[in-house]
Amino acid sequence: MTSNVYPAALSAAQIEQFIEDGFVRIDDAFPRALAKEARAIMWRDIPFDADDPSTWTQPVARLAGYGGGPFEKAVNTPVLHSAFDQLVGKGRWEPRSGLGSFPVRFPHPDDPGDAGWHVDLSIPGEDSNPDEQRDFSAWRVNVTSRGRALLMLFLFSDVGEEDAPTRIRVGSHKDIARLLEPAGEGGMAHLWLERVGEERPLALATGRAGTVYLCHPFLIHAAQMHRGKEPRFMAQPGLAPSEPLRLERDDGAYSPVEIAIRRALQER
Repeated sequence: MTSNVYPAALSAAQIEQFIEDGFVRIDDAFPRALAKEARAIMWRDIPFDADDPSTWTQPVARLAGYGGGPFEKAVNTPVLHSAFDQLVGKGRWEPRSGLGSFPVRFPHPDDPGDAGWHVDLSIPGEDSNPDEQRDFSAWRVNVTSRGRALLMLFLFSDVGEEDAPTRIRVGSHKDIARLLEPAGEGGMAHLWLERVGEERPLALATGRAGTVYLCHPFLIHAAQMHRGKEPRFMAQPGLAPSEPLRLERDDGAYSPVEIAIRRALQER
């Protein structure tokens, strides 16, 4: 399936920022009204009282996948389709009908237990057994990012610096490209990334509801404790490629995702 034709969502400067920093922020990527509608749906599945913070007894409520309705509309706005075309390539990405799971974060003194630095894994091991295929922690990532063209952060609530914004190591996708190259197509699993890119600048995925961060799939990121007052609703789905990413193309028609990897490998 190919996408429709939309006006360019990203400027040349924003595309260069994506290649160099590993992400670009799009404000008002989907309507705030959709975010409000989606939050109302998710509150039905949260075992806390939305109006009583004393019932917010855990730092994270993990909600199963959501699709259709406001979730499908949020991921299929013209501005996002245009940005997908610009970053991944027209006809090179798979449309989504939803946004998957939501880790809803609440103000809480306990460590959420999932705040380690990581990249999202995208493929099971070549020889993995069925148990390993079900165990996401045993999955792998390879230098051509098989199975994932983008990491996306969809803000469904207003997120300030105290509201558990995702932490981003700016430019760390380059470190991951260089780390993965020796492993070839087979890729690597169980990446220990606490120290990888630790010297790089830190960015926080803040913004109003309706903001979307489109990230290179190799970008190192992490959750954190919620020190604010209101629950944080954010989805972090991947955008799947409809054809493999390639680091060698006869026609030279590289996408910005591919250019970022190629540039990282050439710069070292």
